[in-house]
Amino acid sequence: MIDAYEDPGTPDRRSGRHYLGWLVRRQWRRCAAGAVFASIWMVLLAATPYLMARAVDHGLEPGDLGALGLWTGALVAVGMLNAWLGVLRHRTMTRVRMDANFRTVKVVVGHAVRLGAALRRQVGTGEVVTIGVGDVQTISQSLTAVGPGVGAVVAYASVGALMLSVSTQLALVVLLGVPLLGVLLGPLMGRLQGREAEYRERQTVLTARIGDLAGGLRVLNGLGGKSLVADAFRRDSARLRAQGYEVGAVTSWIQALGVGLPMLFLALVTWLGARQAAQGHISVGELVSVYGYVVALGWPVAFLIEMGHQLSRGVVAARRVVAFLRLDPEPDTGTRDAPAEPSPLYDPASGVRVLPGRLTALAGPRPADAAEIVDRLGRYTPSDVTWGEVRLDEVRLAQVRPRILVAEAEADLFAGHLRDVIGDAEPDVRGAGSIDVRLRRVGATSHTKPADAQQPAEADADAHLTQAIHAAAADDIVQALPDGLQTPVAAQGRTLSGGQRQRLRLVRAFLTDPEVLLAVEPTSALDAHTESTVANRLRDARKGRTTVVAATSPLMLDQADVVHYLVDGKVVATGTHRELLDTEPGYRSLVARDDEVVQ
Repeated sequence: MIDAYEDPGTPDRRSGRHYLGWLVRRQWRRCAAGAVFASIWMVLLAATPYLMARAVDHGLEPGDLGALGLWTGALVAVGMLNAWLGVLRHRTMTRVRMDANFRTVKVVVGHAVRLGAALRRQVGTGEVVTIGVGDVQTISQSLTAVGPGVGAVVAYASVGALMLSVSTQLALVVLLGVPLLGVLLGPLMGRLQGREAEYRERQTVLTARIGDLAGGLRVLNGLGGKSLVADAFRRDSARLRAQGYEVGAVTSWIQALGVGLPMLFLALVTWLGARQAAQGHISVGELVSVYGYVVALGWPVAFLIEMGHQLSRGVVAARRVVAFLRLDPEPDTGTRDAPAEPSPLYDPASGVRVLPGRLTALAGPRPADAAEIVDRLGRYTPSDVTWGEVRLDEVRLAQVRPRILVAEAEADLFAGHLRDVIGDAEPDVRGAGSIDVRLRRVGATSHTKPADAQQPAEADADAHLTQAIHAAAADDIVQALPDGLQTPVAAQGRTLSGGQRQRLRLVRAFLTDPEVLLAVEPTSALDAHTESTVANRLRDARKGRTTVVAATSPLMLDQADVVHYLVDGKVVATGTHRELLDTEPGYRSLVARDDEVVQ
């Protein structure tokens, strides 16, 4: 089974069927063992009637107790062997399914990481959740076909060969009956694929809406829109339920016919066998063997039908995984090296110039304008931004991300202990999936170093974490939690207030300590007292480093070395906060509503 740290390989993204084939090839030895165990197990099930027929014809009917005992002993031995083989088959196929499950999870998560900030623009949260919750399990279950599915085919052919020794007519009925069942069930399998694909699409939309509702429930309550959204969700849920009924209807027909048609088929074989025995064409022992073969055929026929059903669902699920894996990350067309020293960032579209080592603020009546400039400066949208003497989009992306960090006010917080959320991983905190991660576990050092050499590094890392928490004025958050940094935090920090979540995002940004920090509305959810504290500490924490803050709060603007006043996304004035208050009426009207706090 795949190791947690093993490379899952490069998946075949041509189609859902090719992806399932890739999963089989990645563990072909285990799949082959499962097929062998299942084949022998099912063939021995079919061999039981043969041994019973020998015991009747050569022992019971002529009264030969020695032959009867011999064939009975063989029957018991085969039964014990088959029980052991059944255990091996089940264990092997469980490992096959678990490998497919974990391998698909690793491939999907790895691709989500590679997509980075492009993830949200290309696929919804519901799509990723549906893949992780439902499709992965469906794909793993479909790989049962490589074990019992192959064994069913082998056993079916073996029973047909054994039937030839009894009656050519019965053998032909057996060998032609199952393909006829496949022809009858084939259209239903195709219809199931179409209905299930539609159901999965609507399930994705509804899953995404559930996540949005859970994250914005407090806001909905405050605006009085809870009942309106609940009614819309109820209608969508009813439509999904109706589609689920349609999928269930097709599935029920497949399962009903999968049970009923084989019984009719086996009843026909039994009737033909009894008729031939009554006419004297076959012996009593052969008639017993026919009955036994009919019973033995029940397993492979049922497995073949179930295999078709599972493969049909597995292909639908694999198509969704393949569609996700086909999403392309941000193209990295850069070929040049980044400036060796801290250098100015310049955005010609807006006129914003960011000098190294300075705290620069962007303020304007439309916050979206400042956010767009930050996206350009962080190289998240196409632009003509320059970094020193080189265009930013010409620099290798791998050199941009570690040095320029965009920290959004609503960046995602992952579930886990508080220490892990803010200190264990240092993601590019733009949002879900944008994990340009330098997984820097607090206190971790190279595993080759002795324990006494690791202790100073652990102390330094803990000190760095404490400083970051203090700089973001998050000390009270840690102290108020029952287990401090070891307290579990829910996904998106839903158990915390908006201001607490915002300060934890700041802690994460301070821990990353990039050369250039671009923060969008980092204190918008804080009260005036806390915001003033954060603004003062941010300046000290980022002293000597380049920092850009998109904000309209005078508490934050007053700490900036330079403020760019924006109108329609363009710089119309530049200066300190107090200079702009004296010279720019538009700027003064923008920030004056809170300016007395600064005064």
